[in-house]
Amino acid sequence: MTIDPNSISAAEFQAYLQGAIAPRPIAFASTIDVDGNVNLSPFSYFNVFSSNPPILVFSPSRRVRDNSTKHTLENVHQVKEVVINIVDFSLVEQMSLASTEYEKGVNEFVKAGLTQLDSMKVKPPRVKEAPASFECLVKDIISLGDQGGAGNLIICEVVMAHIAERVLDSNGTIDPLKFDAVARMGGNWYCRVTRDSLFEIPKPIRNKGIGVDQLPEFVKNSIVLTGNNLGRLANIEKLPSDDDVWEYGNRPEIEEMKIRFQNDKESLLFNLHTHAKSLLDSGNIEDAWKVLLQ
Repeated sequence: MTIDPNSISAAEFQAYLQGAIAPRPIAFASTIDVDGNVNLSPFSYFNVFSSNPPILVFSPSRRVRDNSTKHTLENVHQVKEVVINIVDFSLVEQMSLASTEYEKGVNEFVKAGLTQLDSMKVKPPRVKEAPASFECLVKDIISLGDQGGAGNLIICEVVMAHIAERVLDSNGTIDPLKFDAVARMGGNWYCRVTRDSLFEIPKPIRNKGIGVDQLPEFVKNSIVLTGNNLGRLANIEKLPSDDDVWEYGNRPEIEEMKIRFQNDKESLLFNLHTHAKSLLDSGNIEDAWKVLLQ
């Protein structure tokens, strides 16, 4: 499917954007108007964009159906401060309830049954139940258009952060399993970070991987290895030495394959690649290479 944004309605294209660009973290934004009325509303057009200075950006879009603006946007024009609270699984239903379009002046903390805590450096309160909250000064508001669906980038500088101790590990860093984060998908869908959904990938920061283009052709053209497998294999500085490969070939499982398929080179290659894939899936890239180079 190929779509020209101008060929369908803004609402239809919004559905494709939100379905494809996901998961998105949720900014549970607390603001205050010039009269002191508190507003709390979630936004999934949100992320961190700088750490020094610490900058978060979220975007209250104009409503597609009638081009009206949200109270959050009106508030930050009046009082350029906001607290961005992060949503975990324990808050999803209350967060969703707070997205209700209540009349101006209605406090969503009260409607959603959440607890206001005074902030230290800004006027809007923070959500006590949130695993993390960031007090921010609004540095800029950038309008992206005047039609329904147009975003308004709220550029926020963090001046104080609050992290719940319950989400920290023994080193004082955030444990993703304890954090229990959730994120927005398309439509009514959300997702949750669980043990089964977490995985690690070594970052190619200090070392320079050889790249997929430098992989042997029989590896690149494997019918077993996936694109992810090739990416992991290519994230190595140099291939194992011939001596290391020879020594690994003396392992019983490798010798057994070589004997069993000594007259069937294609089956030997398939089984070696399958074994290498299992090693890659367990994070053992060096041994995977030693298998592939047999």
